[in-house]
Amino acid sequence: MSADHDLIVVGGGPVGENVADYATKRGLRVAVVESELVGGECSYWACMPSKALLRSGHAVRAARRVPGAREAVVGPIDARAVLARRTSFTGGWDDSGQVRWLESAGIDLIRGRGRIAGPGAVEVDGQVFTARAVALATGSVPVLPAVPGLADARPWGTREATAADAVPPRLVVIGGGVAGLELAFAFTSLGSQVTVLSRGSLLEQEESFVGEHVAAALAAEGADVRLGVTPTRVDRDADGVVHVVLPDGAVLDAEELLVATGRRPHTDGLGLETIGLDPAARLQVDETMRVAGTDWLYAVGDVNGRALLTHQGKYQARAAGEAIAARLQGRPVDDGPWGRHAATADHTAVPHVVFTDPEVASVGLTEARARDAGLAVRAVEYDVGSVAGAALQADGYAGRAKLVVDEDRGVVVGATFVGQDVAELLHSATIAIVGEVPVDRLWHAVPAYPTISEVWLRLLEAHGRPD
Repeated sequence: MSADHDLIVVGGGPVGENVADYATKRGLRVAVVESELVGGECSYWACMPSKALLRSGHAVRAARRVPGAREAVVGPIDARAVLARRTSFTGGWDDSGQVRWLESAGIDLIRGRGRIAGPGAVEVDGQVFTARAVALATGSVPVLPAVPGLADARPWGTREATAADAVPPRLVVIGGGVAGLELAFAFTSLGSQVTVLSRGSLLEQEESFVGEHVAAALAAEGADVRLGVTPTRVDRDADGVVHVVLPDGAVLDAEELLVATGRRPHTDGLGLETIGLDPAARLQVDETMRVAGTDWLYAVGDVNGRALLTHQGKYQARAAGEAIAARLQGRPVDDGPWGRHAATADHTAVPHVVFTDPEVASVGLTEARARDAGLAVRAVEYDVGSVAGAALQADGYAGRAKLVVDEDRGVVVGATFVGQDVAELLHSATIAIVGEVPVDRLWHAVPAYPTISEVWLRLLEAHGRPD
């Protein structure tokens, strides 16, 4: 039977766009269904606007760490200019540029909310479209903790925070993860009095020293960081002031409250029950992102819960788009480890950066997770500030680096860097892990002097060479 398209992608964010693009380049007829803005969360309410909000504060702090430049920095940050620059990166929340890209790529756009109406069928606002394959790329949604009064207090999520048109005098942030801490730094630099409430340590999925560095830096910027604290109640009064009640009975007052306590796959309303799948259960996918028990349905990016990161979702999308085309065209599918159609790195080498100040950049396993996995590991650390390149970058440079080495195989399985401008160190670590480069060979990868990347040599020296 003929279908309207070879592939319909539900969700027009970066992940959906990449699935569609790679499949289209292989000759498939592809449509993207989008209910909001083409370009998705990352373009308008997450990655891009949040980093634009952070950049000015980072630049000013970096200048103040260098004598001579420090004296040239006068006056506070112009919050209005920062917000305007943020808005420029979202295109004023206008997706016409992204729509033009879809058109230029030969991808059809269907506006509306899509849901599965049966095998190979997608209903969009009452109209049914058919396809030989369907890819879900609907991303994730925030999780709101069960704190009495919280939902009724109209808290900010990351969307409201990144799209704010004014800077609140006081801001309480609930959550000690990536989004909450990035926005805490951003609004502190813009003039808010920020209080961070975290039920545990900051960034507790990272190496233990990471949260300590970030907490100290936030406190140095004037933020109030409270660990091991979960509010017992939240209210917003008639004047719009939020009252956050703490376990000891103390009350924090603020003009705005940001809740950033994690996200979950966005499977609500997708019609999964029409094909026998539980909407509340995690979608199980193979290495090509094909949903278990089907030969036509794919789930790519945050919606499958494998690695909730834009760049990792785009990586999955490239594999899935190629795999879908190969299957529909009767070509072989290379889905073995590190194959063309497999997202193998999801399991071993997921890089991520927290754009706080200091930055946090890590990939692979922490020492604790490596040991839990039964690996015979050796971990080595080094003070990044002791490297000549770091000392030149900033007076009083504070940072730390760590490598986790699988001693049985002689390869790096994890790396973590904390410090100013360390994000650009991360890709070398990712390559080392993905390529399974022997530690002995890494000694021949000579870091340029004087750069911060010389920390690699110091880490290798700390690890030592076998006799």
